[in-house]
Amino acid sequence: MKPFHFKQFSIRHHKSTMKVGTDAILLSAWANVLGANTILDIGTGCGVIALIMAARTNAKVDAIELDEISANEAKSNFKNSLYKNRLKIINKDFNEFAIATKNKYDLIISNPPFFTNDLLPDLESRMNARHTTSLSHYKLIKGVISLLNENGKFCLVLPYDIAVEFIKISINHKLHLCKKQIVYPKPDSRPNRINMEFKLKKSSDIYKEEIVIRDINNEHSAQYKNYTKDYLIYS
Repeated sequence: MKPFHFKQFSIRHHKSTMKVGTDAILLSAWANVLGANTILDIGTGCGVIALIMAARTNAKVDAIELDEISANEAKSNFKNSLYKNRLKIINKDFNEFAIATKNKYDLIISNPPFFTNDLLPDLESRMNARHTTSLSHYKLIKGVISLLNENGKFCLVLPYDIAVEFIKISINHKLHLCKKQIVYPKPDSRPNRINMEFKLKKSSDIYKEEIVIRDINNEHSAQYKNYTKDYLIYS
């Protein structure tokens, strides 16, 4: 099967549990990488977020992935990129990694592997259940807090309804929302995703923006193209 081509690299994703998709690409383009010298990608799948982070920065990028097949595909993608010396795959459970490592990160980013762009409703509910048993929101937040530098940022994308509950849990554990991007599939649709940025220190204001992925003709919107123009190849 043919790889997915970005401007800076090509990536194979057919074996991975998390393939190249809109969620990962937009989150990677949206995330604030200013001052990030160390980055952690949680649930890297085929490695697309980690690769975009490497393309956007000069940072050392660690990418953690529990699934061995996905981790091996990401490792191969890293090896074939221009950034191979700054990318590291970690085939390990995030909970175990967070407890064992002494690493600290300026930016932690995640498109949680239990959500994909194309899940049918019944499959999505089963995926949610499996996630809760292995990496609950509480465990994710607890691990992120232990790994963030004092002024570090945590960026992730979640389905809209689930993000509301995640924000409540994060507040209770002193992880503060400072920026969010509400994502609409089309102009006349309800939002289905939120990109979020959290910090350990509370912000006085929460920056909010909205983006529509596709226009009324089902073409990528000007907003989306503007965010992704440095990475995606448009005909």
